[in-house]
Parts: sequence; C-alpha cells; structure tokens
Amino acid sequence: MKKTLLISCLTGLALLMSSCASIVSKSSYPISINSSPSEAKIIITDANGVQVYSGNTPATVKLKANAKFFKRALYNVKFEKEGYETKTVPIHFKVDGWYWGNILFGGVIGLLIVDPATGAMYKLKTEFLNETLSKSPTADIQKNQLHVMDINNIPDSWKNHLVALKK
Repeated sequence: MKKTLLISCLTGLALLMSSCASIVSKSSYPISINSSPSEAKIIITDANGVQVYSGNTPATVKLKANAKFFKRALYNVKFEKEGYETKTVPIHFKVDGWYWGNILFGGVIGLLIVDPATGAMYKLKTEFLNETLSKSPTADIQKNQLHVMDINNIPDSWKNHLVALKK
C-alpha cells in the first residue's frame, strides 16, 4: 500500500513538474531570410530597437521566441541595397499549440512557470522570409547634379517637402 502511494505521488509530481511545450518545442527558432535581388544588407532589431543581427541575404538566423516572462518576441528586419528602397518587415511569434497541452499533461508549473520562462510557449509564425525590393525612383540620378523632374515622377516622400512659389 505504501509502495503504491509512493509511486502515485512520484508520478503525480513528475506530471506536475513537466511542461509540454518545453519538452516538444524549442525556445529559439531558425528563420531563413532571402531577398530579390540577393546580397541585400539586413539588420534585425528586437522590439526595443536593439540590434541582434547584421549581415547579407541569403541568411539563416536563430531568434529567441520570448522577450520576457509571458511576452513573445517581436523582431524587425530592415532590408537595404544601393539603388533600392529600404524595406522593413516584422517577424512575429504565436502561441505554440503544445503550450495548451499543459492543461492536460504538463500541469500548473508548466503552464505558468516553465514554458513562459523558457519561451517554449511561443513558436515562429513562418520559417521563411523572402522579400522583393523595389527599385528606387531616384536610383538612376547621379549625385551632385541638377535634375529637373516632373512632379508626377518624384517619390511620394518628397511631396511633403515641396513649397509653392509665388508668381
């Protein structure tokens, strides 16, 4: 009787201390980043603006799934290439389905402590990021030269800085 009770208690404790997402999932995930055209410079920053990676496409980068306890990570990838417009794309994480397995198998400790602390409660929404960069409308303009341009052919970002001249 004592032996059966001891085994039952140990089994219950093991289930209570385990954590579904931490066992089945990961705390960081690789993401493949590519661009067209290739060899674009990429800078990855976290939600606080801290740079976590800098390099060129194509690249595979491993990113942590959580930012803090019970807070998923958010990253921004900035693509830059001479002659092309700069593009920034977010990388999102979602709640991992295995996290909800704690309700049935992992117990309270897995649900409220282990998975949120390790980041295993989150997983990457996409494993691939493939972006096409747009040619800059001013890419063919040489610097330090005077150019006359039609108002319909200038970038929208320039239009905010136009000043009307009096006749």
